[in-house]
Amino acid sequence: MIEKFLTEEQDPKAVEKIYQRLKDLLTTGEEILYIAVQKKPIVNLFPDCVALTNKRILFFTPANLGLTIKFIDFVWKDIIDVYTKEEIIGAIFSVKTTNGAEMGVDYLPKVQARKLYQYAQERKESEREARRLRDLEEKRAESGAVQFDTAARAIAQQPAAPAPEPVYAPAPSEAQKPDELTEKLKKLKMLFDNGLISQEEYNHKKLDLLSDL
Repeated sequence: MIEKFLTEEQDPKAVEKIYQRLKDLLTTGEEILYIAVQKKPIVNLFPDCVALTNKRILFFTPANLGLTIKFIDFVWKDIIDVYTKEEIIGAIFSVKTTNGAEMGVDYLPKVQARKLYQYAQERKESEREARRLRDLEEKRAESGAVQFDTAARAIAQQPAAPAPEPVYAPAPSEAQKPDELTEKLKKLKMLFDNGLISQEEYNHKKLDLLSDL
């Protein structure tokens, strides 16, 4: 069953482990499109993986010496862009979502990163077309629902009652404190952007924060 996900020399053991986990996560009508596996220049018994389905993208990070696997997923409608950057050793694949969240995996074989990018762009185009069709249907429904009957016009022509004086709520004494998790994620992203932590460290720490939700 996993042979079709080994066409770009993915690690069979890593793919088998992710495939078994994915089978428990798939929803009705969801299909696995591609699985990419991190390949570091040093021995890496527990590589990170990226899986694409027709509904979402999932980032997997092993924990507890490979005994457990953490993951974070994003549905395609929430992804505004995907990136791939090829380096001397491997490539980085990352995504950015509508709420500003970013996630990526480094040290991917370049051919696998290109495949991820290709599949992701195709899914984004499909989602964009589906969104356009939904918007058209909503506009048609709105235009067909606009009706004015005689009773409604008669009521509209009656003199309007004087509007009540607006009541203003007192301003809060102090601004609401920023969400603690959001602040931690911002600080973590700043450390990554400044080159103080690696992509892998960023992914692990981000998953740790999100797992507390």
